[in-house]
Amino acid sequence: MANNKKNASLGKPMAGGMVYVAPTGTELPTDATTTLPAAYKSVGFISDDGVTNSTDTDTTTVTDAGGTTVINEISSYAESYQFAMMETAADALGVRFETSNVKTEGDELTVDHKMPTGESKIYVFEILMTGNRVKRIVVPDGTITEYGDTQYHAGDAILYDVNVGANPSDLIGGATSREYIAPIASRHVSAAAQSKEAEPAKADAPTA
Repeated sequence: MANNKKNASLGKPMAGGMVYVAPTGTELPTDATTTLPAAYKSVGFISDDGVTNSTDTDTTTVTDAGGTTVINEISSYAESYQFAMMETAADALGVRFETSNVKTEGDELTVDHKMPTGESKIYVFEILMTGNRVKRIVVPDGTITEYGDTQYHAGDAILYDVNVGANPSDLIGGATSREYIAPIASRHVSAAAQSKEAEPAKADAPTA
């Protein structure tokens, strides 16, 4: 296959957000362009480092008496997504401190800092690609495995830095996450088509 620069891409946040969360049990998205259900909440702005997807593998190597490698295979695999949230808001704080530890009353927030329980959430990452395409990454079972430091000073925004471990899920065939990639225009075409279908049929104009 020949090189095609149209397949090279930057990864930017979508206009509505880059990271969404929903309670476990919420219906999973199954394509890149269908609008997410209302249960999926954006955690708001993400720092300029964006989202980092990492994999961690261990390899088992067995050699014979002469030092020749006989077996060399991956024996474990783990995947994670790291990002830093910029907004001090309920949905972002619910990721950082777990949902049950964040209380809202009007414009007021109360946040308890407690030992994490390993709360599982669904995570969806929405990435705008070069060439008017969108990548949607779905993690059906995500749990926070690491927390970054939070600094308070006048020079930088307050950040809530987390590392989400993507656990294998039977909902996507035992995978840790699943990607969907499609032209973003199809989302707009689909919405326009649905709107047109919803319009009542017009009666024929009476003839003279």
